[in-house]
Amino acid sequence: MGTLTRADLARAVSEETGWTQRDARKFVDAVFEAIMARLEAGETVKLTGFGSFNLRDKSERLGRNPHTLEAAPIAPRRVVIFRASHVLKKRIAKGLSGGRDGSPAESLASGAGI
Repeated sequence: MGTLTRADLARAVSEETGWTQRDARKFVDAVFEAIMARLEAGETVKLTGFGSFNLRDKSERLGRNPHTLEAAPIAPRRVVIFRASHVLKKRIAKGLSGGRDGSPAESLASGAGI
């Protein structure tokens, strides 16, 4: 089991659609850019059947340096939170139990053909 990269996604899109690698790479890049732009604007991104990306503001808090145990303030920041949809959760649970439906999306998720 490896890591799925943008190049892997572009290759899978190219194979599934018949697009050139270049066009598929442009498509994947455009999708990620749209997601990042919406998050940057403070919006929630919902991908039906996959999950949603939300922003959460974290307030300043006191942390510790694990090496010296010295207390140090951690600055307030905004973080991205991903919440998987019930559909994705069900598919992951099904995958752990060995169930496979052989769909193209499942092949992409499992890394087959990539």
